[in-house]
Amino acid sequence: MATQKSKTPKELTVEDRLKAIYRLQTILSEIDRIRTLRGELPHEVQDMEDEIAGLETRVANYKEELATLRAEVVKHRTNIEAQQSLVARYSEQQNNVRNNKEFDQLTKEIEFCTLDIQLSEKRINEANNQQEIINGKLTDAEANLLDLRTNLTEKRNELEEIVSETRQDEERLQQEAKKLESQIDDQRLLTAFKRIRRNARNGLGIVYVQRNACGGCFNRIPPQRQMEIKMHKKIIVCEYCGRIMIDPELAGVQPEA
Repeated sequence: MATQKSKTPKELTVEDRLKAIYRLQTILSEIDRIRTLRGELPHEVQDMEDEIAGLETRVANYKEELATLRAEVVKHRTNIEAQQSLVARYSEQQNNVRNNKEFDQLTKEIEFCTLDIQLSEKRINEANNQQEIINGKLTDAEANLLDLRTNLTEKRNELEEIVSETRQDEERLQQEAKKLESQIDDQRLLTAFKRIRRNARNGLGIVYVQRNACGGCFNRIPPQRQMEIKMHKKIIVCEYCGRIMIDPELAGVQPEA
């Protein structure tokens, strides 16, 4: 009885692996672009939220200071009324004194009351001036707060719109990348590519030759090395930045003159 031979997946050539890795890089770069576009807005929104929180605290402090100053004005006005009542009473008593000593004593009391009234009036003027200054600051802070809240609403709407528009594209690209990864039979190459990409500032793990130089770090590539890249016989990495190198024609890119 003949036994059925199990089919083994066809091993990819170096050329196929390079094509697959470059295609994967293209997909991942597009995901990076989407996340960058979306990633700036949340930071802007967070900064505006923090600024609004700071302004709200400042506004609350201004209002608290104004309430304290108003209470102080009321206290001094009450004191003025009390001292004026005393002055009136002492003045009336002066009309009924029996000797100069009592008259002088009442005169001193009137002087003390008058000085107290003047001091309270001074404190009231100072408090009113301070209120005027704080009211100006409060008006400016509330105007800024209103503008920031309006801008924050616009930024949030913009962010929600971008997230809504890009979410489907990102999910589709992630599925494509996942499917492509499963088709790459060289796990060491795939792992190396991911490591290089993770460490690269621009997220490029594989680049094509541009004007006889590495498309990642732009260091010159010797002619012999370029010939090896064009042959697609083995995986070649840049000796300067470690990125995987691919021939532009193999990457589907028109070589630059």
